[in-house]
Amino acid sequence: MAQHASGVRFGMSDLLAGVTASAVVLPKAMAYATVAGLPVATGLYTAFVPVLLYALLGSSRVLSVSSTSTLAILTATQLAAVVPDGDPGRLFTVTATLTLLVGAILLLAAALRLGFVASFISLPVLVGFRSGIGLVIILDQLPKVFGIHIQKDNFFMDLFHLIQALPETSWLTLAVALATLAILVVMERRFPHSPAPLLGVGAGIALVWGWGLNEAGVSIIGTIPVGLPGLTMPDLALVLQLLPGATGIALMSFTETIAAGRAFVQKGEPDIAPNRELAATGLANLGGAFFGSMPAGGGTSQTAVIRSVGGKSQWASVVTAAMALATMVFLAPLLSWLPHATLAVVVIVYSVGLIQPEEFRRIGRIRMMELRWAAIACLGVLLFGTLQGIVVAILVSLLGLASQTAQPRVYVIGRKPGADVLRPLSGQHPGDETIPGLLIVRPEGRLFFINAQYVASQVRQLIESEAPRVVVLDMSRVQDVEYSALIMLMEKEQRVRAAGIDFWLAGLNPGVLENVRRSGLARQLGEGRLLFNTRAAIRQYQQQYPLPDDRADRD
Repeated sequence: MAQHASGVRFGMSDLLAGVTASAVVLPKAMAYATVAGLPVATGLYTAFVPVLLYALLGSSRVLSVSSTSTLAILTATQLAAVVPDGDPGRLFTVTATLTLLVGAILLLAAALRLGFVASFISLPVLVGFRSGIGLVIILDQLPKVFGIHIQKDNFFMDLFHLIQALPETSWLTLAVALATLAILVVMERRFPHSPAPLLGVGAGIALVWGWGLNEAGVSIIGTIPVGLPGLTMPDLALVLQLLPGATGIALMSFTETIAAGRAFVQKGEPDIAPNRELAATGLANLGGAFFGSMPAGGGTSQTAVIRSVGGKSQWASVVTAAMALATMVFLAPLLSWLPHATLAVVVIVYSVGLIQPEEFRRIGRIRMMELRWAAIACLGVLLFGTLQGIVVAILVSLLGLASQTAQPRVYVIGRKPGADVLRPLSGQHPGDETIPGLLIVRPEGRLFFINAQYVASQVRQLIESEAPRVVVLDMSRVQDVEYSALIMLMEKEQRVRAAGIDFWLAGLNPGVLENVRRSGLARQLGEGRLLFNTRAAIRQYQQQYPLPDDRADRD
C-alpha cells in the first residue's frame, strides 16, 4: 500500500471511495459546467486538476474539491456579463482568467492569514443566500427540462417568461427529464450516497442513443474533445473587469470549503486549518486555470459519499481524479449522446438541498431578527443577481453584527430567594428579589464607542425608574473597555453623584481594571467603590445601609 503525504496509507477503502465518488462527482461536474454556460468537458477538467492539487495540499482527510452548484451559477453570472454573445473562444479565455484570479485571491488571503473570513457571513444569512442561489439555479435549468428557450432577464421575469413558454414544451424532452428524475429520486431515497447521478446519466444516454431521440428534437451535448485538456492562457487585460466577481467567487469558494471540511472531521483527526485551506484551494484554482477548469471549491455531497463508503484519506480524491482522466481519454465519445435535459435534472435534484425551509423555521423559532436577515439575503439574490447577492449577504451580516454590537444586553441582577444565586431578572423567575435601594446592572460584551451611549442610556433609564441609593455596574461579563466607554463611565459617575447616588464598579477583569486605573476613573471613584465582585458589593451595601428586617442577617 502507498503512503500519502498526510501519513495515511492507501488501501482498498480509499480505492472504493474514490471510484464511488467519481460516479457522483463526474456527472455533477459536467452538469455544473452547463450551469456556468460552459461545455461539459470543462466540468471534467475541473474534476481532474483542482481535485488532484487539493488532494496533495489540503488539511482535510476526505474533502473533495471540484465544481459546486453555487460556484457554477456565480461563474455563469460573471461570464454572461463579460461574454454576452457566448463566443466559445472568448469563454475559455475569460474562464481561465476568472479561475486564475479566484486562485490568486485565495493565495493572497492565505499569505495575509485571513482564514477568519470563513465566519464572515453569518449562518442565517448564508442559509438565505444559498436558498436564493438554489431557486435561481432551478429556474435556470427548467427550460432545458421542458425543451424550450426563454429570454433571460432576472429571476421574476424569467419565471414569467417560463410560464408563457410552457405551451411550446417538447414532450419527448420532458419524458427524458422525468425518466432521469425518477431514477435519481428513487436511488437517493432507497440508497443514499449511491452513484445515482451516474445511473441517471447512463439512462439518458441509453434513451437517446437507443431510440434516436436526438433526431426527434431532444437536444444533446454533442462532440466532447478526447484526451487531456490543452493549455489555456489567461488574458491579464481582463483582470480589472473580472476582479469584483472573482472576489465574490473566492469568498464563496472558501466559505463552502471550510463548511464542508469541518462537517466531516471525525474524532481523532486533525482540525481543519483555515489558512492552509486558503492556500490549498488557491493553488487548486490557480493550477486548474491553465487546464480549462472553472472555479472550484469543497463540495458537501461528494465528500459525504467518500465518508459513507469508508474513505480515510485524500487518496480517494486521487482515485476520483484518475477516473476523470480515464473518462476524458476513453468515454468522451459516449458522453456526446448525453441529453441536456438529463444534465438539467441532475443539477435540479442536487440544488434543491440548497433551499432549506426547515432551517428558516428553526431560525425563526430562535430569533426573528435573524430570520429577517436570512429572508433579505435570499431576496437580494433573487432581485439583484447572484454576485450582487453576495454583497447583500455581507452587508446584512455586517448590519446584524453592528446591531448586536451597538445594542448589547443590559440586565438588572436579582437574587434567587433562599439561595446564594445572582441572575438577571426575567419573567421566568418572577419571585427573584432585589435589595431595596441597590440597583445592580450588568452589561454584556465589549464596551466601546459604538455602544457606549446606548449602555449609558439604558443605565440612565433604570436609575430614573428605580431611584436607588447605590448603582453597581457589574462588569463581570465585559471583556474590554475602550476609551470612549471609559469617558462615558466617568461622566456617568459625576452625574449620578450630583444626583446624590453612589456609583460602584464590581467584577472587573485585570485588563479592564488596568484601563480603569490608567484613565483616572479608579482615582475618581476611590478604592472603596471598586469591588471584587457583585457579592462583595452587596455585602458592603448592607453594611452601609442595613435593612430593618431579618434579610440583612442572612447575608
